[in-house]
Amino acid sequence: MPEDSTNPSVASASVDHLHAEQSAPVAAKTAAKSSVTYASAGVDITAGDRSKQRIKMLARKTFNKNVLSEIGGFGGLFALDLVKFPQPVLVSSADGVGTKLKVAFELGIHHTVGADLVNHCVNDIAVQGATPLFFLDYLATGKLREQDSEMIETIVRGLSEACKANGCALIGGETAQMPGFYADGEYDLAGTIVGCVNRPDIITGDKIEVGDVLIGLPSNGLHTNGYSLARKLLFEVAGYEPDHYVNELKDKTGAALMRTHRSYLAILKKLCGAGIVRGMAHITGGGITENLPRILPRGTAAVVDLASWTVPPLFEHLQQLGNVEQDEMMRTFNMGIGMIVVVPAEQVKKAKAILNRANERHHIIGRITKGDRRVIYN
Repeated sequence: MPEDSTNPSVASASVDHLHAEQSAPVAAKTAAKSSVTYASAGVDITAGDRSKQRIKMLARKTFNKNVLSEIGGFGGLFALDLVKFPQPVLVSSADGVGTKLKVAFELGIHHTVGADLVNHCVNDIAVQGATPLFFLDYLATGKLREQDSEMIETIVRGLSEACKANGCALIGGETAQMPGFYADGEYDLAGTIVGCVNRPDIITGDKIEVGDVLIGLPSNGLHTNGYSLARKLLFEVAGYEPDHYVNELKDKTGAALMRTHRSYLAILKKLCGAGIVRGMAHITGGGITENLPRILPRGTAAVVDLASWTVPPLFEHLQQLGNVEQDEMMRTFNMGIGMIVVVPAEQVKKAKAILNRANERHHIIGRITKGDRRVIYN
């Protein structure tokens, strides 16, 4: 018999001997243990399935003829309309809501954060001339309690309504339970958008020239940026509560912070359709200081007149509370300008006419000059 072979009789004898010695303790231990399930580890599959059924119905309302799949498959199927986009270029973006969610948790307001996310992503691709096609969301919670099912449905309803308003299908996503990762009643929310633009209609800012004019479109508050600093100033420095009415804001603190991130898609489509846009910048994290240079060609800079628009009270109060330097404010917050559109000087009159017909408030906030791709404030 080879040296590495096992003698069956020896092996059996050893096993029998082991069983004789340990069978009683093992049986006792097994009897004392209960069956361990995923639910006992904090993940309630049944509760998750109930939430998903509600989510499916909400997502289904956003579908159009291009959606070829149902919610629940391994991937969402979307047929590109090659008549509308004969030279298609896909444009994508991903983002989150950030610490604005902390305010949502405090106030128990969950129906607006979905719109914050969708509108932010829509704006990010609209500045390149893209039309949104479909959206995917990521919603993660800790242990899914019974009362959380309604919260999740409320969040997804906000996503669904915003997708519908922007002509965008909510074709899939991920709803994850991660016990121990998030506190009870808290969650994270992120999303990915895919849009399309015909190749000749792509807008990158490469055609921007010295002398072009900057048109600023108003924001609706902080949108989804600068909340870590804003929360510190309002809740820690000033000691306000979310339901505290602040005279300087002419509103309650929480309400001022929860104003929904605007979608600029409709008005940008009108301006782009007129063929007068050379560049667009979505003013998000980094403010005008860091976002506007992203579209400036080499050899150009932007001169922005700070007196050309009235800064909303929220930003002024934040600055006063923390004695925040102007440069810090301009590179953290949008300061009341959520979108900047660059047009040739000779097209300003036409642009203003389009904006006025759409009842869109706007400000001429500056011009393009020679420089090194930066913003100069006057």
